[in-house]
Amino acid sequence: MELTDAAPFLRGLALRNADDTGARAYVCAAATTAAPPAGAITLTLGAEDDETALQTLLRAAYEKSGPGSARLFALQAPGQTLLLATGSSLDEAWSLLPGSDAHASAAMRSGTSGAPAGNGAHTPEAAQAGSARAQALSAAGRERVVEGKIALVTGGAQGFGEEIVRGLYASGAVVFIADLNLAGAERLAAELNAAAGRGCAIALAMDVGNEQSVAAAFNQIARRAGGLDLVVSNAGVLKAGAVLEQSLADFEFVTKVNYTAFFLIGKYAGLMMKRQHQGAPGYATDLIQINSKSGLTGSNKNGAYAGSKFGGIGLVQSFALELVEHGVKVNAICPGNFFDGPLWSDPDRGLFVQYLRTGKVPGAKTLADVKAFYEAKVPMGRGCEGPDVMRAIYYLVEQRYETGQALPVTGGQVMLN
Repeated sequence: MELTDAAPFLRGLALRNADDTGARAYVCAAATTAAPPAGAITLTLGAEDDETALQTLLRAAYEKSGPGSARLFALQAPGQTLLLATGSSLDEAWSLLPGSDAHASAAMRSGTSGAPAGNGAHTPEAAQAGSARAQALSAAGRERVVEGKIALVTGGAQGFGEEIVRGLYASGAVVFIADLNLAGAERLAAELNAAAGRGCAIALAMDVGNEQSVAAAFNQIARRAGGLDLVVSNAGVLKAGAVLEQSLADFEFVTKVNYTAFFLIGKYAGLMMKRQHQGAPGYATDLIQINSKSGLTGSNKNGAYAGSKFGGIGLVQSFALELVEHGVKVNAICPGNFFDGPLWSDPDRGLFVQYLRTGKVPGAKTLADVKAFYEAKVPMGRGCEGPDVMRAIYYLVEQRYETGQALPVTGGQVMLN
């Protein structure tokens, strides 16, 4: 039994009487070798105690602890002690952990994993431009849907993921930015925190296709905030290729990141949200997969990608049926083409380059020809943009009677029937 598994359950206890849209409850955890501090509510576990016994002890202690959001618990098990602090803000919860180390505290407040947050990128001009962009991405008027909630975005350092991170942060959420590109996630977190004057963007290293990496990242989330209200599984890759030519290695790579990784995210997010729901049975949470219009219709010379996305919708529907008893809604968003993001526009590996090289667009001689070909396919005449996806996310979070759905955001290019 991992003592850290108590953090989501404790956050659930703190949330149980709160209204969904106004909830403020955070839990921070730190291991200690010192004696529990004065005032801590100490719970002692035996070697044979399991998670159910831990939850029973914690529930009884929480109910006896009196009013107020700030509480400090010390969980003692053979060979280990974990401090758990609750608060109505991250700062309040963190301030109750006298055994936590100063470096970790500084990293927690800055939103990084401990690396310097500078790099000289935060000029006044950049901050002003970022503020305007954030306002657009917040889908003004809908921001209260996620205000104060704790969110995780995988693949959040660039592309659609970055747009989603910026939108959620601008709307008042605490956002974990998980990415294989940790340096990029840390730069984004530092930029957002510096511009907003609050430390609610937190970078995490995560390889979504590696179970050990995913498990470690969710453990960090439990220690840093206690749980999650929204998980946006966005990380994805694409390698175009005809079935007669594509290598098995490329096919398996796309499948691992787009399909298998969503299983891992669903597994560990589901476990965390289940524990949180055990503490707050009436509280709803969301798991959203950023899928693709290629998950709704086949894609010529792009079978690995389309197949992984079709499979993703199968997982969404199956997870929705399984996790509904734990208060988790599971849905997919199927965006159209994000032409301005690196997936399409990267000069070396972007889809425009790949499609030109593979001859997917008949007669195309230049990248501009490829882009014009795909823009002409959209009835609304443009590619999908960040605010389009943000509005879909807010809809799914706000909609209490929707699970197992695949929501197209394609400008009319793909329609449900």
